[in-house]
Amino acid sequence: MNRRQILKTGITVTLAGATSLMPLAATFAASDNRLRKPHRLTAGDTVGLIAPASNKLEDENIRFAVDVVRSLGFGVKEGKHLYRRDQYLAGTDAERAADVNAMFGDPDVDAIFCLRGGYGTPRILPYLDYKLIAKNAKIFLGSSDITAILAALQVKSGLVGFHGTNAGQNFSDYTLAEFKKVLVNPSPNTRIGAAPPIMPRAGFVEKTNRITRISGGTATGHLVGGNLSLVVTLVGTPYEPDFDGGILFLEDTGEAPYRVDRMLTQLWLAGKLQQVAGIAFGKFTKTSDEGNTFSIEEVIRMRCEPLGIPVIRGLMIGHVKDQTVVPIGIEAELNADAGTLTLLESAVT
Repeated sequence: MNRRQILKTGITVTLAGATSLMPLAATFAASDNRLRKPHRLTAGDTVGLIAPASNKLEDENIRFAVDVVRSLGFGVKEGKHLYRRDQYLAGTDAERAADVNAMFGDPDVDAIFCLRGGYGTPRILPYLDYKLIAKNAKIFLGSSDITAILAALQVKSGLVGFHGTNAGQNFSDYTLAEFKKVLVNPSPNTRIGAAPPIMPRAGFVEKTNRITRISGGTATGHLVGGNLSLVVTLVGTPYEPDFDGGILFLEDTGEAPYRVDRMLTQLWLAGKLQQVAGIAFGKFTKTSDEGNTFSIEEVIRMRCEPLGIPVIRGLMIGHVKDQTVVPIGIEAELNADAGTLTLLESAVT
């Protein structure tokens, strides 16, 4: 069941335990907006594994994710409610928020990985303890629906979050290399999201992972964004990302061109596209371009070319096997002429 089908069913699950939940976000916002960088990963670190959105259908799929994390050389601490299921949610809002807070507060946990996306993270944002999180900077890794948490951590706690592979899937050679150069062995001026290398030969060139230049030029700014649907969801809320002067990166899956058009148009009407210094689009997968429709490229060109800023499409960001890690809040350079995105500073200490 995709996100659109889920939403069409109607949200009928009650907020179990709501009477015991206090919206912590209402009582705390970071006292300053300085960037908080977590410590880098090292062999033997303990990773907290949680499911703050949807869950896997079977327990064995969760145990598979545990084994994936262990294969990376890390120990695993499972969230208290990791195996919970409540319709399309991985437990109640109270349970999922509690697992996030517990992992940040646990001194034995060095980093936090998310099992999968799906749906549900915006529901728990008011119940996260941003004061606790600000005092315990840790790597928080995930993508898709996890975008909402990554944005909230940045806005409310100043924490650099990481849009990258969820734990419930295997790491390709490319994904592992990108993971290591951002989270394990970082260095300034690191290029991320380039196409996986191919063996050149006569009559064969890269087709799938090509970079499309929408508008040329170079821009620098802090990285902001993630999954387009979730970025749009946060506009007008207390967790709205800081677009001003940023390099906006966007990806999505299962969205028809007209829906991508609608969401980009909303960002444009809200004045958000006009605030950013550049835009780096990743992958838009499982989208249908059959029938009477614009293509995704046409939609992006219509919305972004008039902005007069550097814009590219095709970086390895999104719902793909080969996936990079994008640190939110870190200064980066987008060179649309070269088709590159470069981190100008390390994202971890």
